[in-house]
Amino acid sequence: MERAVNEAQKGILAVVGAGSIWGLSPLYYKLLAHVPPLEVLSHRTLWSLVFFGGVLALQGRLRLVPALILSRDIVKLVPAAAMISLNWFLFIHAVQTGRGVEASLGYYILPLVVVLLGMVVVGERLRRAQGVAVALAALAVTVLSIGLGAAPVVPLALAFSFGFYALIKRGMAAGPTASVTAEVALLAPLAALWLWGVHAQGWNGIVGRNLATFGASLPDSLLLMFSGPITALPLILFSYGARHASMATVGLVQYLNPTLQFLCATLVFGEVVTFWHAMALPLIWAALAIYSIDSLRQGRAARSSASSATAEGATPT
Repeated sequence: MERAVNEAQKGILAVVGAGSIWGLSPLYYKLLAHVPPLEVLSHRTLWSLVFFGGVLALQGRLRLVPALILSRDIVKLVPAAAMISLNWFLFIHAVQTGRGVEASLGYYILPLVVVLLGMVVVGERLRRAQGVAVALAALAVTVLSIGLGAAPVVPLALAFSFGFYALIKRGMAAGPTASVTAEVALLAPLAALWLWGVHAQGWNGIVGRNLATFGASLPDSLLLMFSGPITALPLILFSYGARHASMATVGLVQYLNPTLQFLCATLVFGEVVTFWHAMALPLIWAALAIYSIDSLRQGRAARSSASSATAEGATPT
């Protein structure tokens, strides 16, 4: 019993650690604001592959990656790799261009987007509370669209790219570390090709800025290399925490990520929260509160039902 409690506590700490790293990651990417996002993304892909590959090698599970790529799951891995790459690029670009508040909004509405995609694509039925939460999030998006004169592209693109990523990986048997390693392995040739063009061919037409940062500056080179651990470590922590902490805890701690992102954008980077953002945020927070309370109630009901079933099964006949 004591061991189970210790594992649960470690799980909570792991989930909090993952959420904190993700939430504070804008501070890291802001340090690389002078490096074009495609170059940062390419390094993030390659150094993530190195880090993930090293972890799997130490675990004796590196063989899972080629086996996964050669399996039928390749039809899921390719679009999943495309979605996670798009999500990474959008986030890096948003932070670098002073749109951290919008990025945080994207991760606030992500859980509700996942629920919506489950209804539309998978055919899942929404509970009443979930429907209200999704409707409030839609109202918040409408408020932003009308107030800003355009759809909030960054929040929606971030939320839907990761939402589709989660949907594509639904039911995949491979663990998160092995599957993400396979995804970055598929992306690695493209990342290497881009960096070759940047360093050897002087490509700069897409972004119109000086490139080839790696090797030109030791601090920048080390920061780019660090993109591997900062990508891999929170995923490993989250994977561990999700196995040992309760789902209710995991779900609630998820809001730590966008909250820290929002605080970084406003308090550290000095981004302005417009009147329309101030209108939309309470709607989103209300939607998340309704969604979270409903999830907690469902979790308790499921545990109560499971306990009752176990008790009945243990009753002598």
